This record gives sequence, structure tokens and C-alpha cells, in this order.
Amino acid sequence: MNNCDEFLPINRYDMKARGWEKLDFILVTGDAYIDHPSFGGPLIARVLERAGYRVGIIAQPDWKDLKDIKKLGKPRLGFLVTSGNMDSMVNHYSVSKKRRKKDMYSPDGEMGLRPDRAVIVYTNLIKQAFKDAPVIIGGIEASLRRLAHYDYWSNQLRRSALYDSGADLLVYGMAENQILEIAEYLNNGIDIQYIQHVKGTVFTVASKENIYDYIELPSYKEVSENKKVFAEYFKIFYDNQDPILGKTLVQEHDKGYIVQNSPIMPLNQEELDYIYELPFTRQVHPIYEKLGSVPAIEEVKFSIVSNRGCFGSCSFCALTFHQGRAVQSRSKESIVREANQMIKNKDFKGYIHDVGGPTANFRKPACKKQLTIGSCKNRQCLFPTKCPHLDVSHEEYLDILRTLRKIEGVKKVFIRSGIRYDYLMYDDRKYFKEIVEHHVSGQLKVAPEHIDHEVLKYMGKPDAELYKSFVKEFFKINKEIGKEQYVIPYLISSHPGSTLKSAIKLAEYLKEINYTPEQVQDFYPTPGTLSTCMYYTEIDPRDMKPVYIPKSIIEKKMQRALLQFKDPKNKKMVYEALIKENRYDLIGHSTKSLV
Repeated sequence: MNNCDEFLPINRYDMKARGWEKLDFILVTGDAYIDHPSFGGPLIARVLERAGYRVGIIAQPDWKDLKDIKKLGKPRLGFLVTSGNMDSMVNHYSVSKKRRKKDMYSPDGEMGLRPDRAVIVYTNLIKQAFKDAPVIIGGIEASLRRLAHYDYWSNQLRRSALYDSGADLLVYGMAENQILEIAEYLNNGIDIQYIQHVKGTVFTVASKENIYDYIELPSYKEVSENKKVFAEYFKIFYDNQDPILGKTLVQEHDKGYIVQNSPIMPLNQEELDYIYELPFTRQVHPIYEKLGSVPAIEEVKFSIVSNRGCFGSCSFCALTFHQGRAVQSRSKESIVREANQMIKNKDFKGYIHDVGGPTANFRKPACKKQLTIGSCKNRQCLFPTKCPHLDVSHEEYLDILRTLRKIEGVKKVFIRSGIRYDYLMYDDRKYFKEIVEHHVSGQLKVAPEHIDHEVLKYMGKPDAELYKSFVKEFFKINKEIGKEQYVIPYLISSHPGSTLKSAIKLAEYLKEINYTPEQVQDFYPTPGTLSTCMYYTEIDPRDMKPVYIPKSIIEKKMQRALLQFKDPKNKKMVYEALIKENRYDLIGHSTKSLV
């Protein structure tokens, strides 16, 4: 097989080529095998490989029989299971619960190569094939479903993914250090049922007898029967995500207990550099060549991950629960080494597509105390306004970008992973100008999400006036440098708190700036977010006050149509929305009319 010796084993032939009779760990993933650090499963596999363990990968196994799950044999230490880079239900279904047509993490975008609720299905397969083999689940699907959670697709509360899957241990968040610690215990002969003290993990027990210094949450039964109790529970969960301040959480599930240890400390810069410079091939496995490759590689092939974590804490985003609020970043030297490796790729055309992470222009923790005494429980760094202790600086980030664009063979370095525009506005104008002049590819994508004050409050986003000032400054800079570039705003319709009046207000703003979004995202209640808790309970868990939730299909369609009011097919829906809200002033032939 072409270049297969550079990849981790996927079959017995690969194992034999390495002289291996038995593997230590087998990673089972719902994604196709892409050996790149942007893909969590292969990253964990490489971390274990570097630590001296023999690791194989079973990618997208057939879940309808046991043949694929058995093909590498029984591992010496255990199976690692992930649904892939996305929750399998989000991967499969749109917000309208319709089956998607394409899976970007499968060869040629083919749908149907992974099951719904993949973590549960894969674990059940393994337990059928190898009854006593330890199974550790992780990745975004397991991480955000680690305790009782609202499941949008069934419209009900579900138990912890650990409970539902029957796995032995759940690792949440970015799992590199947890998995190494667990591997060491297993390698030393400790049974997995006794591995109960690793931070960033979740386990089950029959009683609370040996659990200390914990907060007991309302039981699964209690939160299932009372939405107010669920909102109260979620607030406790939300407040205990910090690795310094977070407590152990215990939740009764039927006759046993799910125990979440406190979060693990984020990686430091040296550790992050080490992980991203492991010997990845940075390619799709050759077995997919005849099938049309895997679309997801295109987004990351010539992009560089420079950071993790986000202190933006938007209500609809799960990053707080998965990567944490403390930003971690790679060193300039490590990023430059990756760029120099990238330019040797035969397909590289001189363009580095992105240098960033969850938020490209965050390079360090929000303030000095975040890594010493923890993140504030009752204060956000950027919402409703900038915290006076927030450390705002783009100097280091711009220095990295300047160095990258001077490398021989690099024509342009773009930022596509998302600029936090409010953070940019709080800094010196010269950094804004440099980003616009050198690092925008004609369109700068930012995420105001809405324009109405009430909606933004529930989203945890800054007031609209700051966004308007940003747009004004953007076009002013472009005029100065003689460029014609555009701002592309991401917008969310039907978010908790959004009424028809809110949607009309946003439509009026879009009319004013003469912009029609090509795409609008309806709010998607994904597991584990603050906004999803609001959607389910109709309560804001931060103050326990009621929240308006647009749930009817008609209203959701109206809100969406209003944001694309110029589209002829939306005319009838927009007209009906305006009549319903008595906004006859927006109907007709005036300059302000929407229809």
C-alpha cells in the first residue's frame, strides 16, 4: 500500500509490517482516517504512539455486524471510542431534523457510513465482540453528553453517554493528558474500574461512599420531571467547568451514580507545541484515494492551528465545556516550523488559508489570574462589556503573521477561523489596519449573530453599536488602503429571546446596509450549551427568569425569511410576519419597505 507505513495500522497487514502481533490500544472513530492534528481521534492515537504504545485505528466500522470491530483483534489495554470531530446527530441532521446529504468527514462526502449516536453503537459492538475489554469514550459527542442532557432530536432528556453506552470510562474535553495518565495505570495492571481519580474524566459507582468533596446534583429522575430543576442543575454544571474552581459533580442515574471529576488543567505552550509537531502525515489515508478523498481535509490542509480555548463564552457555543475558557497557544517557533513543512507539499500554491483556532485573535488567557485562581463565575470577559482586567493585545499574533508572510514561497496568509471583532476594536487601530491590509481574502467573516439588544443579551454577545462601529472602521480602513473588501456577518435566527419584532429589527438593519445573507443559521439546540438549556426549559439559568422561545414551525420560518427578505420565495412569509406585527410601514414602495 502506498505510504501506509507512515500511517498507524488499520489492518493485520499493517501490524505485521511493523512486527506487531497485538495492539495496546485500538481507536474506533466515526470519521474517515485523516492523519492530521485537526482531527481529535488520530491526534490522541499519535500522542499514545509517541508515549510508546502500539495503536491501531478502525475508522467508520460497519456497525451491522462484528467483522470490522474484530479485525485488529483484542487490544492489550483497551478500546478508545469517538464519534469523530462532530456529534453524530449534528453530523447527520439539519436543525429541521432532515437528513443531511453530505458527510464532510467521510470519503467523497458519502452519508451513512456512521450510525446515529455513534459512541453508544460502537461501544455496544465492542462489548459484544470482547466482553471484558476496557472501553474509554471521548470526543465532542461523549464530552458534551457526560451528564444528563437535553437531546433535541428525541425532544427529551437523556442520561449520561457513559450510562447509555455501557463504557467503562468517559474522558471529556481535550484529552491528551488524561489518556496518557489512564494508559499508564492500565499498563501497570490497574483494572479500569479502579481508575477514578483522573481529572477530566467521568465514571460510574454504585454508591457515594468513597467520593469526597463533591456537589450532588439533582438526579436524572428529578431533572427529567421538572424543567426548573433542570435549569438549576445546569447552572451548577456551568459554574464548575474551571480546572481550578470546579468541584467534583455527582448525579444519580437510576440505581447508581455518575461522577464527573473536576476539569483538567489546559496544556501549556510547550505541551501544545509537542503535540502539534508529532509525526502526522497530514494526509487522508491512501485507502480513500479511489473513493474520492475526504472533503474535510480541504479546510485544514493548508491551515495552522495556533490556539485552543475561548473566553468569549457565547451562550450557544460548547467551547466553554470542551476546550475551556483559558486560551492556550502554540509558540511562534512551532507555528513557523509547521509553515515551513507545509510549503514543501506539492499541492501548496503559496496561500496559508488560516492561522487560528476557535477565535483567531486570542493568544493568551484573558487576564493574569485565570491560570492561578481560576475564571470568574459571575463575570464574563467580554460580555456585556469588556472586563476592566481583560488583557487586550494583538502584538504577538501580528508578529507571527508578519513572520509567516515573509517566508519564501508564501504569497498570502489569511485569517478564516474567525476574528472576535469586539476584542479587535478594544486594541490599537494599527492592528486592525494591518489585519485588513494583509490578512483578509476579500471577505472578512465575523459573528455579530443578531442586532437586537434582548437577543444579544441571551446570546452573551456585545451590543450592536460596537458591531456597527467595527463595520464603519473596516470600510474606512479599506478606503485608506485602496481595497474593496467586505464584511460577511454570521447571523442566527430563532435564538432564545428572539421574537418576530427582533427579527424585523434585524431585517431593517440588513435593508439599511443593503446586505442579504446567502445563508442564515436557525438556532440549533446542540447538547451541553447554555442556549440549549434555555430552549428546553424556557428559563435563563443565569437568573432563573423566563425566556421567550420561538418554537412553532411557522414563526421560525418567518424569522428566517425576514433575514432574507429580498428572496422572492420569502415574500409571502415576510408579508405575513409584518402584518402580524402591524408593521404596515414596511410594506409598499418606500425606501424602508421590506416587501
